[in-house]
Amino acid sequence: MSVHAVAAFNDNYIWLIQSPQNRRVLIVDPGDAQPVLAALQQWDLIPVAFLITHHHHDHTGGIAALRESFNIPVYGPAAEQINDVTDTVSAGEIVRLKDFDEITVMDTGGHTPGHISYLMANQLFCGDTLFAGGCGRLLGGTAAQLFTSLQQIAALPDNTKVYCAHEYTLANLQFALAVEPGNTKLQQRFAETRALRAAKQPTVPSMLALEKTTNPFLRCDEPAVKQAAEQHSGRFLNSPLEVFKVLRQWKDNFKPA
Repeated sequence: MSVHAVAAFNDNYIWLIQSPQNRRVLIVDPGDAQPVLAALQQWDLIPVAFLITHHHHDHTGGIAALRESFNIPVYGPAAEQINDVTDTVSAGEIVRLKDFDEITVMDTGGHTPGHISYLMANQLFCGDTLFAGGCGRLLGGTAAQLFTSLQQIAALPDNTKVYCAHEYTLANLQFALAVEPGNTKLQQRFAETRALRAAKQPTVPSMLALEKTTNPFLRCDEPAVKQAAEQHSGRFLNSPLEVFKVLRQWKDNFKPA
């Protein structure tokens, strides 16, 4: 199964998931119609459905214009109000589409309350929940929701490919190094990411195994991460969730040196 990245706005990725058997594709989070239309024409692809993770405009803004050309179903979260969604789905449901692997819907609320993700074989399309090196901001959901969602993702197999929706990796890793400066795998990832971005290359998808060793938001039970969060907050933290809350607030206000 091929996945094509379509760049949109300043740092968004719209994903086109192509069937291994033909030119049929699924479109994930089309915030802008024009680059999608250009990509479909360039690669001679046939869209058969949209997969929407949450309601934010940079993930949904292109749906209406695209549906003028392609009258295809729009799958989206049942717990969010999105005008163009035709088929609402909830956690645990399976979406079955001809020529594609089964798609499992995951509840990954936190960035927004009703945010969902789509898992196909070992490929996770997680919108703004888990980023390469980071995680989404709390824009309507709670820290407890997002922490639970990230724990659920972390329980997936290590060979899961993580397709997030933004090119935030370099900034995320700068923060990760402030939290865990002694992490050699993180140091290596930062150097590789900086080289990729200097060459104007994407840094996503990433492998879940790499996220688990370098992403502080998946490492809230690591002693070094806990110690850094306690030092930053000036208090003892009783649980990984408390560590996560401090990290999320810290990142919200973080300015790289």
